[in-house]
Amino acid sequence: MKFSTAAVALAFLFADLTVARPSRLQERINSRARSSRALIRADPSKILEAGVVPTNNSHVEFSSNWSGAVLESPPAGQTFTTVTGTFVVPTPKGNGAASAWVGIDGDTAQASILQSGVDFTVTNGRVSYQAWFEWFPNFAIDFSNFPISAGQSITVTVHSTSKTTGTVVLTNGSTGKSITQSVSAPSASAALAGQNAEWIVEDFEEGGSLVTLTNFGSVTFTSASASTASQSVGVTGATIIDMQQNSKTLTSVTIGSGSSLTVTHT
Repeated sequence: MKFSTAAVALAFLFADLTVARPSRLQERINSRARSSRALIRADPSKILEAGVVPTNNSHVEFSSNWSGAVLESPPAGQTFTTVTGTFVVPTPKGNGAASAWVGIDGDTAQASILQSGVDFTVTNGRVSYQAWFEWFPNFAIDFSNFPISAGQSITVTVHSTSKTTGTVVLTNGSTGKSITQSVSAPSASAALAGQNAEWIVEDFEEGGSLVTLTNFGSVTFTSASASTASQSVGVTGATIIDMQQNSKTLTSVTIGSGSSLTVTHT
């Protein structure tokens, strides 16, 4: 999909960021974008054949670009306003890329996503990392002064202060550095519904098509929670999403507790 750089420039007032632009990672020349998930409805009779074993009675679905866990609805009569999770930065192997992030909406409520996370990319054997935020359908925007290395513990929190405004906070627990960014919806049509909470490893888009998925090993989200104005919930009962491309299942997701899940490249 294509995005207007002018729209990006009008949508954000930057703090701790480089100039408004389609974000780039190292030598990339095309626009990078997260997207709502491309859903492949799972035939229950084929789940075990695909090597996906449901855990904690969670529902399992397949997607071509997402893998992780999604709460598909908040507690009755409420909306999700905050999603948080902590993960250790992996050391990927094999040329390609992937991204770990947390977000609000984008699954059943596909018009928008408020999300933030970390890309990990391997280019000719060289590994690089980039922290970013995005209010989809705008481009992802890179943080220019938040260095990340393999093995560090990163906590990501996204919070909507209204349907069209919010904040993103990233904390590197290994270095003590934290960064906070105010964000706004790119348009009224991208207002949040607050219906979904996600903890995802994604095969993101670049130049309108999915990048080659690197072997990221595994990413474990801990302290995973989603909050409304009055209560907080974990990932128990969340929908498990495994990534499937060309009829091949590429990931396996397990929910380890009420507040943790692991996404493993298979």
